[in-house]
Amino acid sequence: MTVLRQAVTADNILEIANSPEYADCAVELVEGEIVTMPLTSPQHGEILFALGGPLRSFVMAHGLGRVTGGDAGFILERNPYGRDSVRGIDIAFISSEKAQGTLPTVFMEGAPDLAIEIMSPSNTMTDIRLKINQLLQAGCRQAWIVHPDLREVDAHTSEGAKIHREGDKLSAADILPGFEVEVADIFPK
Repeated sequence: MTVLRQAVTADNILEIANSPEYADCAVELVEGEIVTMPLTSPQHGEILFALGGPLRSFVMAHGLGRVTGGDAGFILERNPYGRDSVRGIDIAFISSEKAQGTLPTVFMEGAPDLAIEIMSPSNTMTDIRLKINQLLQAGCRQAWIVHPDLREVDAHTSEGAKIHREGDKLSAADILPGFEVEVADIFPK
């Protein structure tokens, strides 16, 4: 991951991210600084669908809200000193209360109710912890970190974290009552 020292706001990050300079990477805005990340791997995409597909099916069947994927952008902080944060979320659940009408074509204001991040080789735990902290501080009720190499999922709330391993069921009962997925089903066989 490369950090470029350039003050940018949530209002102009999209224009910058769409410039030729950033054509071969994903871009986030972290406290006013552009952070670039390489494109994700096929394994990352497979895990995204294995978890995002059942989540979306459940949410749609019960009319609970919306599910986004593929690093959809969320404005987690607007700072008067130009240190805004816009983060891409691998998979996000947005409740009906927050997702009324058509979703924005740019970035969603505020945090999703559930955010799911899939670790990639380019991620560091320091970067992911910062992102999880930003999400929780912005009002995200639960954030999951999927670890493909360990075949486990960390579920974070403002109360703390719990590790779910193969053989466990993953749920977010306070957000999505009745939704469960086997941890083993998330990972390629």
